[in-house]
Amino acid sequence: MDTNSLILAGTSLGVMGLVFGAALSFASKKFAVEVDPRVIAVREAVPGANCGACGYPGCDGFSNAVVKGLAPVNGCPVGGAPVAARVAQIMGLEAGNTVKKVAKVKCEGHEENCSNRFDYDGFDSCVAANMLNGGPKKCLYGCMGLGSCVQVCPFDAIHINDKGLAEVDPEKCTSCNKCIEICPKAVISLVPYEQLTIVACNNKDKGPLVKKNCNVACIACGICEKNCPHDAIHVVNNLAEIDYEKCTNCMVCVEKCPTKAIQGNLELRTVEINA
Repeated sequence: MDTNSLILAGTSLGVMGLVFGAALSFASKKFAVEVDPRVIAVREAVPGANCGACGYPGCDGFSNAVVKGLAPVNGCPVGGAPVAARVAQIMGLEAGNTVKKVAKVKCEGHEENCSNRFDYDGFDSCVAANMLNGGPKKCLYGCMGLGSCVQVCPFDAIHINDKGLAEVDPEKCTSCNKCIEICPKAVISLVPYEQLTIVACNNKDKGPLVKKNCNVACIACGICEKNCPHDAIHVVNNLAEIDYEKCTNCMVCVEKCPTKAIQGNLELRTVEINA
């Protein structure tokens, strides 16, 4: 190929590049989708965890949903009240009350309280162990302590303690729900950060069987329900449940529970003074 041919080919490619570039530039402007500046502002206000705890696919999805009116301004559990306030300001709305919640493992069935049915020798995964006839523990509702929750937590907020049970650090927990979603026993739930009284049991079997499998399980005796002065605790499906909106942390239920399935630091309880 001679020099003139090379020059002609190069010139042709250059012209074609300019033409295609101009066409793409025109198309990008002609068919550009305008982005509401509030979407950008909300996206910058949220933490950027992309955890999906808000119910939307990442922070971008949440930001778009807020601007469209499909998601509440306080819908980011990771950001909590401060982020809710900023998003509300962007949207010109009231943030409302945002109660900080943290994950809580509802189980105290460690080896001393709840023995195993068989020795498990497999992957360090609760999901895998649960496939073997519900896992090794006698209590089929309790924490197996194999760390599936630890593996998925993006905030290093949950670990296996020295008793072999999962334990949440409330100061690090952002209520992203990752541990709740992965747990095959549904033994982790969200509770208000300031809640002092907790039912530390997830067993829904009837009393005699529960007592046989775990020393500290709720036996659905109803003593807590009968003694609560605020109607804040009831036995539902063989398990005590606390209504956190009614609970005053008086901890009468903690004192009365015969198996100590209800936990609370009695030194921190609310002291009620009768008028």
